[in-house]
Amino acid sequence: MTNPEPPLPYSPAAERNRGPILDVLKRWLPAQATVLELASGTGQHAAHCAAACSGWHWQPTEAEPAALPAIAAWCRGLGNVAPPLALDVLTGPWPAAPAVNRPWSAIYCANLIHIAPWPVTLALMQGAAQALPLGAALILYGPYRVDGEPLAPGNQAFDTDLRSRNPAWGLRRLADVEAAANAVGLQLEERADMPANNLMLCWRRV
Repeated sequence: MTNPEPPLPYSPAAERNRGPILDVLKRWLPAQATVLELASGTGQHAAHCAAACSGWHWQPTEAEPAALPAIAAWCRGLGNVAPPLALDVLTGPWPAAPAVNRPWSAIYCANLIHIAPWPVTLALMQGAAQALPLGAALILYGPYRVDGEPLAPGNQAFDTDLRSRNPAWGLRRLADVEAAANAVGLQLEERADMPANNLMLCWRRV
């Protein structure tokens, strides 16, 4: 008798938001696309998006090498998902697009910059600007502080909790993120308001 496989890591939040995120990605990405995902977490987004869109070639990454086997398990059987790679945006190196004879169409990253020190945002922008060709997209998902808009109570509580865990963490001011992007040639093209007071943001390399 073989031992049963242990259950895969599972994020309820990723399960809830994967559908709305995919709906927006379908609007922002072409039917044939190469996508580099940063901070893939459990791998649920990679598995869901790649299964739904066979023309997307998806490259998951995660800073913690120990997370890679679980991501691979979530994506098992999906021929359009490359084996997950270890990638720390602070140190690189950033991978080239998979062997489909075209550069990255987009870089996608969910729920990273508020659970990391500010230098991670700067490194993400710099790395994306170097990895993306002109016209390609950097797509970020998560909660933000937006000037002139009230912060939802749930996001305020989340921000307080993050800062209590690490003073260098916390919801980022969208204007600061936009300034960091503009400094390396990335311009905000579109914003989508998402469930649970999150945003999706599409930046283009210009």
